[in-house]
Amino acid sequence: MSDPAELAGKPALSRETAGLALGLLGVVIFGGTLPATRVALQTFSPWFITHGRAALASVAAAILLALMRKRFPREDAPALLLAGLLLVFGFPVLSSIAMQTVPAAHGGVVLGILPLATSIFAALIGGERPSVLFWICGVAGAAIVVTFAVRDNGMQLVSGDIWLFLAGISASLGYVVSGKVSRKMPGWEVICWALILTAPVTIPGTVLTFRPEFAQAAAPQILAFLYLGFGSMFFGFFAWNVGLAMGGIARVSQVQLMQVFVTLTISATLLSERIGGETLLFALAVVTVVMIGRKARVAR
Repeated sequence: MSDPAELAGKPALSRETAGLALGLLGVVIFGGTLPATRVALQTFSPWFITHGRAALASVAAAILLALMRKRFPREDAPALLLAGLLLVFGFPVLSSIAMQTVPAAHGGVVLGILPLATSIFAALIGGERPSVLFWICGVAGAAIVVTFAVRDNGMQLVSGDIWLFLAGISASLGYVVSGKVSRKMPGWEVICWALILTAPVTIPGTVLTFRPEFAQAAAPQILAFLYLGFGSMFFGFFAWNVGLAMGGIARVSQVQLMQVFVTLTISATLLSERIGGETLLFALAVVTVVMIGRKARVAR
């Protein structure tokens, strides 16, 4: 007969595993964000991409919320607005600016800073307490990322790296805020309301930043723009927010370092960017550190 304690632990384990799986699905979708941004930038401006992708997603969010007959959660409005500002404006604007000066493959490795930043914010405002081993692994991973950024740009940090680091901070804080709210409501509803709250800015912004030449965009640029709107800004957050709520913000955030390989693969395939052996070694080193940190204890 099974030990009652063992049986009691199984639901928690399965919940964490499901959270990790959903987080990984979100990461795969997010992994195409930087390459898609570089493609979209061949025709569209960074500001139009930022507003336009959010406007597309907000229309889809409004339709879904109406179909599901959801009421506006007034008590969570401040947190939802903050998440929207960080994820709808902060990360897209900063990463779009960065993608004008650095390759998507390079950016994918630099954004390996995300899990550490997310863990820090999870500890500060998310009520989670990672162990010492977890922090050691997080700092080691971040150090590897910074070293890569410096080496890959002739032993100096370029402006694109600074924009990427700022984008990472914006995204990680946004993840924690939305992940916290996702403990009280479905993850898809969180991103939908965040998009709705920012729509009064993104929809007019799309109109104001539109240029006549954008109407002549080729199919690759249009598809990249649609991917950013419906994939990166909408469906990716469905899985990601639910995963953060189920598996724990600090722990699930570590899965995001797998995004490095997704971005590298798409960059090589879609943009024909050359992925050198050193880039792969740095990416492997970061993921190895994260796999060690995966076994570290995180109190919630």
